[in-house]
Amino acid sequence: MKIGVYGLGRFGYFWSELLGQKFEVYGYNRTLPVHKPKNVSLVSENKILQCDVLFLCVSISSLESVLLNISDRIKPGCLVFDTCSVKVYPVNLMKSILKNNINIIATHPMFGPDSGKNSVKDLPIVFIPVRDSGNFAKFWKNIFLEFEMRVIEITAEIHDKDAAFTQGVTHFIGRVLNELDLKESEIATTGYKSLLALVEQTCNDPLQLFMDLQHFNPYTHNMRQELNDSLKKTMDMLANADPEKD
Repeated sequence: MKIGVYGLGRFGYFWSELLGQKFEVYGYNRTLPVHKPKNVSLVSENKILQCDVLFLCVSISSLESVLLNISDRIKPGCLVFDTCSVKVYPVNLMKSILKNNINIIATHPMFGPDSGKNSVKDLPIVFIPVRDSGNFAKFWKNIFLEFEMRVIEITAEIHDKDAAFTQGVTHFIGRVLNELDLKESEIATTGYKSLLALVEQTCNDPLQLFMDLQHFNPYTHNMRQELNDSLKKTMDMLANADPEKD
């Protein structure tokens, strides 16, 4: 079985090396990576589209253009995975653009090169079979379990509702704190150090990921409104308790 990883950015590079531990893996990127992923053969776009399984490791905002570009050239019967951090949007795109003879599984590995650099054991991956003409879903679920990942089977809608807060809030707060330019301190509390770690973790990802998380999840607008309301409520509480208030 030939596995293709389309897109070798930070996540695609990491993902291709992980899959290379078990499979014959090929990688494609528009520009050659500085370092070749371990156990991965770099090939042309046309060649990677002839793989039996294709993981799309591209940004959410570029997924539509990528699908439109490759849909007519993907090997019939191929199994296509997306790895986007939102799910309703890519599921709808893949169902509408990819031909009926292409199998589809939507995934969201809830980890990346930083959190999974030592091990992916017990790390969650959202797993949503969309179109399965064979027994692909069962096979790949077992593969991820062999990696000792925690496989979570939920709908795309439930994923996005939960992720608007579990992931959307995390990245939003991380970016806000980054604007404060917080510094290390010898009197830093454990909580403060956790905030610094949050900034490092979230801002180590491309800014495009943050923008895509906020724009392509249909539930993040409400999250931001609730966050803004909560901030205003807290600021008002402090203002009302200010002893210098007239």
